[in-house]
Amino acid sequence: MSTDSHPSSSQPWLHQKGEVIQEFGTVKQFPLGLSHDARMYSCQRLNRALADTQMLYGLYKKHHWLLRGATFYQLHLLLDKHAGEQLAIVDTLAERVQTLGGVAVGDPRHVAEITSIPRPPDGVEEVPAMLSRLLSAHETILTDAHEAAARAAESGDDGTNDLFVSQVIRTGELQAWFIAEHLVDTPLVRTR
Repeated sequence: MSTDSHPSSSQPWLHQKGEVIQEFGTVKQFPLGLSHDARMYSCQRLNRALADTQMLYGLYKKHHWLLRGATFYQLHLLLDKHAGEQLAIVDTLAERVQTLGGVAVGDPRHVAEITSIPRPPDGVEEVPAMLSRLLSAHETILTDAHEAAARAAESGDDGTNDLFVSQVIRTGELQAWFIAEHLVDTPLVRTR
């Protein structure tokens, strides 16, 4: 072991400290053909959707793990599939914020501060309550996404409009349909 004052070139420089080089809620200038105000607005809406989508992803995983009952297997697989699709949207939303010159919300504590999705109980709920909670989260995100898509289109931000419409809205609507259909009464089989 070397006792000189120069660390080996393979030694990581641990415990680095740094200054914040861009504050959350700001956008830097990129040559995108969009005004500062349009990019600022889109980043704010995208970050809100990003926080809510991260919470929806978390709800899907929580319910995927904690399900019980006769429909466990089918719902276990469905919720995991939906979680994976939401995780892909999380990444796309974050990358769009960065593309516009903004700062994507990523720290779970910061996400919890800005999300509009209510916190679920820490324990296990009955399956219909879990599914209803997912539907409520979807509706919150979808309502916001419709408005954000329209405003992005008005400001000329076609990329953000497309992301909201083609991914957030279309995926959310399809997932909400699949979940809602699990909350109907099972038809009775009548015997003669």
